[in-house]
Amino acid sequence: MAAGLPAAAQEASPQLQPQRIRELVHLVRQDCGSCHGLTLQGGLGPALTAPALRDKPRESLVATILGGRPGTPMPPFRGIVAEDEAAWIVDRLAEGFPPDPGASR
Repeated sequence: MAAGLPAAAQEASPQLQPQRIRELVHLVRQDCGSCHGLTLQGGLGPALTAPALRDKPRESLVATILGGRPGTPMPPFRGIVAEDEAAWIVDRLAEGFPPDPGASR
């Protein structure tokens, strides 16, 4: 799919400060991982791996992070992360989230 994540991730990944990157990595591991599995392979929520997200539009995933999914356990993270930070998370997931807890980009 032309609008798939890998191409979108290469186009425009926001530049964030190293401290904020560490905070976002922690957020994904702790908050997202609590429902999507500690390795993001799925749990209460679906897998957040690169193959699982490959055909999902980037904008839709960013909107889901910010607004949640009504009628599901997925909460909104607007107010916790900005739109560019949600896009950064989506781009990292599209690349394969850093497997090592100390890894960040």
